[in-house]
Formats: sequence, C-alpha cells, structure tokens
Amino acid sequence: MPSTLPKTLLYLLGAIFILNVTQAYFTELIFDEAYYWHYARNITFGYFDHPPMVAWFIALSSLIFEGHLGVRFVSCLLSVGTLLVLWKTIDHPQKNKYATHFVVLAFSMTLLNAYGFLTLPDTPLLFFCALFLLVYKRFVEKPGIGLAIALGMVMAALMYSKYHAVLIIVFVLLSNLKLLKNTYAWLAVLVALLAYTPHFLWLYEQDFISIKYHLSERKNGPYDFNKYTLGFLVNLVALFGFTFPWIYRSLFRTRSKDVFTKALLFLTYGVLLFFFISSFNRRVQTQWIIVVSIPLVILVFRDMMADETSRKWIYRMGILNIVILLYLRLGLVFEPLFPIYYESHGNKKWVQQLKDKVGDTPVVFENSYRLAPMYAYYSGNTSFSLNNINYRQNQYSLDDSERNVQLRKVYYVSPFLKNAELAFENAKGKPYFGHYINQFESFRKLRCIVDGDAFSLDTEKERLVKIFNPYDEDIDLQKLKFAVGYLDDYKQLQEVIPIYVSATDENISVLKSNDTTNFTFRLPPPKTKTPDYFRLSISEKDLRFGLNGKTIKLD
Repeated sequence: MPSTLPKTLLYLLGAIFILNVTQAYFTELIFDEAYYWHYARNITFGYFDHPPMVAWFIALSSLIFEGHLGVRFVSCLLSVGTLLVLWKTIDHPQKNKYATHFVVLAFSMTLLNAYGFLTLPDTPLLFFCALFLLVYKRFVEKPGIGLAIALGMVMAALMYSKYHAVLIIVFVLLSNLKLLKNTYAWLAVLVALLAYTPHFLWLYEQDFISIKYHLSERKNGPYDFNKYTLGFLVNLVALFGFTFPWIYRSLFRTRSKDVFTKALLFLTYGVLLFFFISSFNRRVQTQWIIVVSIPLVILVFRDMMADETSRKWIYRMGILNIVILLYLRLGLVFEPLFPIYYESHGNKKWVQQLKDKVGDTPVVFENSYRLAPMYAYYSGNTSFSLNNINYRQNQYSLDDSERNVQLRKVYYVSPFLKNAELAFENAKGKPYFGHYINQFESFRKLRCIVDGDAFSLDTEKERLVKIFNPYDEDIDLQKLKFAVGYLDDYKQLQEVIPIYVSATDENISVLKSNDTTNFTFRLPPPKTKTPDYFRLSISEKDLRFGLNGKTIKLD
C-alpha cells in the first residue's frame, strides 16, 4: 500500500481548503450557526439541543480569528481532515492513481461539500466518524491497549458531537459481536464512558432536560406519506445528487468479505433502515442521515477502482454535481445568483435596520432562538429569546441570558404584536413588530412540578403542584398568573385556559428564593375537543404564558 500522499491529492485538498476558508469568510451566518455561536459564549459540558463539541470548536476558532472565520475556521480544517482520514482508511495498492476520482466522489456529495465551511454539529460528527472507522479498522487488525484507548476516546468524541453518534457505535458493534468477548473492546468502552462522564453529570444536573426533549417533548404531527416517508426517500437522492444511481449501485454490489467491510455495510444499511422506520412517525431531516456518506465514500471508491463503469459515471456526474454546488455556493454570497431565498441572505441588513431603531437597548425576541443570537452576533448588543407555551424550550430556557435583560428597558419584538410599530422586515419580507417595555421582568425558569405521568380529565378533583423558584430573589405572587395548556396527541397546543391556584399555606404571598411552594389546582373544562395532554404554565406581568411544566398524559 502506498505510504505517502500523492501530490495530486495534496493539491486538490489544498484548493478545497482555500475555497472553504474564502467561502466561510464571505458567507453570512445561517441561523443555526448563530445559535451555536450563542452556545460558545458560555463554554460548558452540555447544551439544550446538542452535546458541546460544536460550541468548543467555535470557541477554538474564535481564539484564532474574528468575524465569520471566528465561527467557521476549525470546520474548514475538519472538512479537509475528514477526507485525509478517509484516504488513510482505504487500503488499495492502486489508489494513488485515482486520487482525483476520490476527491470528486467525496466533494460531490452535497452535505459533505456544504459542511466543509459551515459549523454545525454534523461537522465534527463526520470527522470523528471517519476517525472512528480508521481506528476501528486498525483495532480489529491488531487489538491492543493503545488502540483500545484511542478507540474509546474517539467514541467519546463522537458522542460529544451529536447524540445520533450512538447509531454509529451500535451498528458497528452489531457487525462484530465477537467484540463482546474482547477484553480490549471493553477497555475501549470504559475509556469512552470515563471521557463522557462530564456530559453525563451535566445531564443529571439539568434533570436530563435534553434527553426528555428529544424523546418525549418534541411536537409532531399526523403521518403524512409525502412529508415523511417520501421526503426520506427524496433525501436519499439529495445526499448524492446526480451520482446517486451509481452510489447505490456500488453499495448494493458490495459483499462483506472481511470484518471491516461488514462494519461499513452494517453502518450504512443500519442508519438508512433506522431512519426509514422513523419516517413513519416523523419527518426525517436530510442531515440526520448524512453520516452514511462516510462509509459510502470508502465502499464506493473501492468499487470505482475495480469497475470502469462506476469510475467513469461517478466521475462525470460528480463533476456535474460540483459545478452546480459551486454555483449555489457562490449564490450564498451573491443573493441574485441563488434560485430561492436562503437564510444566509439579508441578516446583516435587518439587524442593522433594527439596531438603527433601538440603539444599544437590549432586544427581547418572542419565540425565536434563531433571531435572538443572529441579532446579538451582528449588532454586538444584548438579546434574549422569551419562549412561551406556543413555542418550545431551547438554550435560552437553560442558560443565564434572561438575567441580562431583567428589570431593564428592552425593545420587545414579535411577529404577532397588535397595535405596535414595524420593527423590521427580514430578507423574505416578513414583518416583525415591536414596542418598548420600560422595566422588563420574566421568570421563565420557574418550574411547575406535578407528581405522576398520567392523569384522568377530572375537572372537579383538586391536585397538588409544587412550584420551584430557582432565582436568587423572592417573587411576589401578585406578579404571576397561572394557566393550563391542553395539547393534542401530537403535543400540538390546542388552547390555554387561565386557572386559579391556591397556596396550601394561606399566609404565603411570595415564592421563596431557591425554595419550593405547594399549591393546589383543578383542571379546567376544555373548550375544544378532548385533549390528550396538559402542561402547567405561568405568565409574568401579562406576558404570554411560559413553558413551566412538563407535558402530562391525560387518560
């Protein structure tokens, strides 16, 4: 096997790196990147939606550069690193002859191309997936303490990148159950668990809020074949563009001749089958299946070297993919070239429009973890997303950013305000309205704790609710209103009905700081159809009701 990197490969990867850095510098942030930049302002071992790796890499980028590269530079390094690791994983005596074909294959895969300069949780996931396969390949060839430790550390890095990484580890394990009898494999698992312990502790301290959200709190909708299952099948094509017939041809032709190839096949088919089954329950986003690109680069490149038809057509269609992708990437910077509106367009403009209106006044956005960090990033000013019962929890529900706007004059922005002035229009022309609040005050961290996971819809029965005040100050009960939100079977909000709660101690007039107070309440009669779930909610100073209680099943 060739031990040195061919010059052609180095030149092409160098060109890709320069292209990605240039693209990263000139392209405005997309909303998710701004959100993860918000993560990185407070480095910790976990965040509401994802493990912390994406925030760590943004923080590292910010130590090297400012501006867009301060968010994306490490991603540019990782994208080239992913291709280098994949190249090292492929054992073939003739591979140096086909270095150009290798680069065309990988660079023509749509999301592998896009994540070459965007900073999203999948960016480190792809890199560590490639590294995991390389280390695993060497481990099964010659297990030892050193490789076991390395394998464990890479597994932990995978899990620190995205929770979906568990699928990678599980399907590779299922491909080789003999590992269950391998002492070194168990050492790798022990190392991984030890390295991941800080995140486990973070989850425990946060009452597993992230896991609960992903597994049970997310809204859904009734099954829609076109949106769910057909959408999943379309994503299988979108991942590879015009090369997709030959990509899947190569996959279907591959047989597991050795342990490592079997792992690649189990990983690919396993992820695809898992999300195909998931598509009968919810919409599968394209990036959820991006990880199959990593084993497929290896499998398909092997087939290209062995089969002239695959080599010829994947190369031709790959070039076509790349031309289209480069045009679209140019359109990310120059909006008129892009066929439709994209979220990298016009953010600086609306941020400046709003900043010119409010100056240095903090801005509170109603229900938008997307707009709040984007405004903070481009304006340099304070912002906050106030999440209510019509929306969902996010990092702003968890961190201390609420404190930055407490008791201050703020400009409150919402697309739903009535009798308010126009605050700004986004790049799509959607209007947002706003008004000033002279002394803003919210208590979105108040928790309504109701024992039990299921209740009967008995509107006469008196029930107990414990309200925990995590703030460092007492809260006057006169500032608060209470309600029950009724939800349907898909956890979509149906209605919000105000209720009266009664303190079990009649002398209580405040919620004591860092203490729990007991109240009783009754479920109000629903006004619409019979609900399937309910949750308790609190409003402060006539703001919309918040997300203060968990979703509870109604029998």
